[in-house]
Formats: sequence, C-alpha cells, structure tokens
Amino acid sequence: MGNIYRLETPLKEEDVVKLRIGDKVLLSGIVYTARDAAHKRLIDLIEKNESLPIGLEGQVIYYVGPSPAPPGRPIGAAGPTTSYRMDPYAPTLIAHGIRGMIGKGKRSKEVVEAMVKHKAVYFGATGGAGALISQSIREAGIIAYEDLGPEAIWRFKVVDLPVIVVNDTMGNDLYEQGKERFRI
Repeated sequence: MGNIYRLETPLKEEDVVKLRIGDKVLLSGIVYTARDAAHKRLIDLIEKNESLPIGLEGQVIYYVGPSPAPPGRPIGAAGPTTSYRMDPYAPTLIAHGIRGMIGKGKRSKEVVEAMVKHKAVYFGATGGAGALISQSIREAGIIAYEDLGPEAIWRFKVVDLPVIVVNDTMGNDLYEQGKERFRI
C-alpha cells in the first residue's frame, strides 16, 4: 500500500482510476476551496439551473477555511476541516464533475457510492499541519462568496500539495481497511 504519484489539476478519469487507498499524491495546479455554506450555495445554483462561479469538471475541492496571510505569504495556515459536513452536498457536486475532494475524516456511504459511480477520489490531508500545508500554496485569492469570509470559495495555485488517497474509485476506505490491516 502506498505508491507515490504526481498529479496536475484538473484531474482526468485516467488520473484517478489508477489510485488506490494509501497512495501518496503530490497535487499541483489549481485547487478550489469550499466549506458547508459555499456548498449550499453551489447546490442552490445547480437546483435552479443557474451558472456556477467555477467550472466543476475535473476540479478538486479542498475543505478548508484558511487563516489570513502573514507578510510575504499568499495565505496563512490552511489545514483541512472535517469532511462529513459536506456529505449532503458532495454527491451532487461529484455528479457535476468534481474529480477530487481534500479534507479529514470519514465520508458517508452516499459519497463513496458517488465516487465509485462518477470516478472521483477523496484525499486526506493531515489535520494540525495547516502551516506546513500552506507552504505548497503559491497563490491564493477569493473568487466567490466573499461575504463568507474564510469560508468563501478560494482559488489556490498549489505545487506538490501532499495528500493521501482515503477513498478510491473502487469503493475502498483507508480508515476501514487500515484498521483491519493492523488489528491484532
């Protein structure tokens, strides 16, 4: 368990179908951020058949509320938030083209099923390592929902953002299978 891949966003189906739980990925390119409130707004737009502020096809959404940028940096700490709060919205966004999500914690059965059906993956980022993770972010700017503050949709340009595959396109779950592997 644990190949290392370098991937560039936007992700293609062939990028993610080769990934397996436990694989390490260094992600480069554009990554968008969104948390609960932004997810709700995106779903509302989809339900009204209105334009979204970002194209979803092949994109990766990072569940993060970044802290303000210190002098000379594009962003402050940018550690993952707990993903299950996005679970009511994630299957719809996956069906509309999201190819990857980054966060921490388990995903619901419905999200895992959507990932299998639409060929998407869930990456884990290390909680508590927001300052370290932010070193991979070269550019950052709010592109939608500025009124949400740190929960706005941000556009990050990342280089070698370190993540681990937690759920793959086969329905495997690192949290579950990892426990079984090391159970005594």
